[in-house]
Amino acid sequence: MLPIQRRAKTFEEVNLGFSEEQALSEASRCLQCPKPYCMAGCPADVQIPKFIRALKDKDYRKAIEIIYETNSLPAITGRVCQVESQCEKACVLNRSGNPIAIGALERFVADLALREGWKAIKRGKLNGGKVAVVGSGPAGLTAAGDLIKFGYDVTVFEALHKVGGVLSYGIPDFRLPKDVVDKEVKTLTEAGVKIVTDVCVGRTLTIDELFKRGYDAVFIGIGTGVPAMLNIPGSNLNGIYTANEFLVRAVLMRAYLFPSYNTPIKVGRKVVVIGGGNTAVDSARVALRLGAEEVQIIYRRREEEMPARAEEIKNAKEEGVKIMPLVSPERFIGNESSEVTAVECVRNQPTYIDASGRSHPVPIEGSNFEVSADTVIIAIGQKANQLISQTTPDIRIDSDGYIVVDYNAMTSKPFVWAGGDIIRGSATVIQAIGDAKRAAADIDRILRKRNIGER
Repeated sequence: MLPIQRRAKTFEEVNLGFSEEQALSEASRCLQCPKPYCMAGCPADVQIPKFIRALKDKDYRKAIEIIYETNSLPAITGRVCQVESQCEKACVLNRSGNPIAIGALERFVADLALREGWKAIKRGKLNGGKVAVVGSGPAGLTAAGDLIKFGYDVTVFEALHKVGGVLSYGIPDFRLPKDVVDKEVKTLTEAGVKIVTDVCVGRTLTIDELFKRGYDAVFIGIGTGVPAMLNIPGSNLNGIYTANEFLVRAVLMRAYLFPSYNTPIKVGRKVVVIGGGNTAVDSARVALRLGAEEVQIIYRRREEEMPARAEEIKNAKEEGVKIMPLVSPERFIGNESSEVTAVECVRNQPTYIDASGRSHPVPIEGSNFEVSADTVIIAIGQKANQLISQTTPDIRIDSDGYIVVDYNAMTSKPFVWAGGDIIRGSATVIQAIGDAKRAAADIDRILRKRNIGER
C-alpha cells in the first residue's frame, strides 16, 4: 500500500498488490474444497481453486491460462471486483472472517502475465460469423473476448475516442491505472478483436444498419451514461457537478495535469459529495488530489450500508475524507454571483429494511443544518441512455428506459443481446462481465443452430 502521507497528493496506484512471497503464502491457505463455494460467488465462472493450485505450484502460466478461459479482463477485475460480497464472501474461511484474498491473487497472476507478455487469449477457429459489439466497457470487452474464442469475427464500436468505457473514464488511476486497461485491451486486439472508436451507434449507425453491413448478431453493452440529478432548489448554481462530468474531466481528460492537458477543472476548498457508492468515494478522493482542503461525503443511510467497497471507504478515510451518514440534502444555497456556498441538509432516522436490504431513511423534523461548500459533486447514480432504443423501437425497454432481456440476455429484437448497466441499472463491473458471458454463449448457441452467416 502506498504510504498514506503520499497517497492523497498523487494519482499513483494506492494498492501495490502482492509480492510473489505474499501470493504464495496466501495461496497456501486455500483448502481446495471438494465443493468450491467461492466459484458460486463468481459471475465470471473463474475456476478459482484450480488457478490458486497452479499459483501455489509456481506454474504461473498455467494459472493465467485457467483464468483466461473464462475471464478476459483479470488484471481489471483483480483490482475493482467487489470480491468481499461475492467469491470471498462465499469462501468457507470467511466463517472465521479471514477468506482467501482471491482478487489479490488473480491480480498477481494477471499482472505477471502482462509484464511477461504471455499471450493467453486464444482465438477459436474462424467459423464465418460476424458479431458487432456496441460499447467497449467491461460488458462489451468481455463479450468480444468470449466471442473471439468461439471463432467469430468481432468488431467493437465505441462512441468515445478512448476504449474502456467506465474503466477508462469513471475509475481513477489510483484505483485502476489506465495502462492496465490498455494492456488488457491489447490482449483482445492481439487475439483478433477489431475496435472502432468515435462511432456512436444509435446516431452514427443504427442497429439495423449494422445488420445491413453483414453482422449476424449484435451485443449492446453501452452502460447508462445519463447522470441522475437531485430535484431540489439551487441545483443550477455554479460549482455543482455531476460525478459523471467531474470524473470524465479529471480521469479521462487528465484535468489534474492542467495546463499540460488543456482541460481545466475548478475545485474549491470545501467539497461536499452526495452519494454512497464507489463513484461517490472516487469523486471524493479525486477532489482531495485536486487540492481541496476539506472533503465530506453526505450519505442518507448508515455508513456500513454504503454500497461502495469497504476497502475504498477505508482508504478514503485514511486519506482525509470525512463521511457524514444519515444525512440528506434539502437545498443548495448560493451567493449573489450564483455560486454555491452551502448545502442545507436534514438528518435521517433509519427505519424498516426496504427492498434494497438496507434501512429506509426517514427525515427527522426540525433537524435541518448547513454544511459549507464551494464545490458540490452529485453522485447518486445514473439513468439509461435511450439513444439506441429510440432509433430501434423494436427493442423493448422498461418504464425507466432500461433494455429488457430474457435469461440469456437476448432482447425483444431477434439476434440482438444486451448486458451490463443498460439492462440492470448501475451495477458492478463483474455483474456486467457475467451478463456478457451469458450473452456470448447464447449468441454462439443461436448462430450455430441457425447456420452461421444465414441469419
